Amino acid sequence: MPFVHATADVQALRIGAGTRIWQFVVVLPQAVIGADCNICSHCFIENDVVVGDRVTVKSGVQLWDGLRLEDDVFVGPNVTFTNDRMPRSRIYPENFPQTVVRRGASIGGGATILPGVEIGERAMVGAGAVVTRDVPARAIVVGNPARVIGQVDDAIGDDALSRSPG
Repeated sequence: MPFVHATADVQALRIGAGTRIWQFVVVLPQAVIGADCNICSHCFIENDVVVGDRVTVKSGVQLWDGLRLEDDVFVGPNVTFTNDRMPRSRIYPENFPQTVVRRGASIGGGATILPGVEIGERAMVGAGAVVTRDVPARAIVVGNPARVIGQVDDAIGDDALSRSPG
């Protein structure tokens, strides 16, 4: 059974066991949230959003229509996802591009993710990076626009990082 804080407005019915939804979170009715997730305070989750199992979404994050977060994803505080390439007030696209964050990827605080990109499995997006195109699996990206500076080192373990020179 999920835990939902008394101040949260959770309209969704598909929320996995063990998920925790904290203060001042809004979850719209069609959203799907997996098991054992942690949705921190002051988050907003739109209808066409799918969140996998064991996902952490830190405070101040909005998950907009078209977003897919696979299992074991980490989304740092105040990460900004966008879903409209040509935004105009009161003019909406027929469909929002799908943005996918693959299994085990991590996104550092304050990063911006443009619509329709894919962040590869176990990739790491540095704090404040602006992701304008797909990120390969296990890549480490930083900057504006985000560029690959290294990769997660499998030889040492999933948590160890290997940086390329320069």
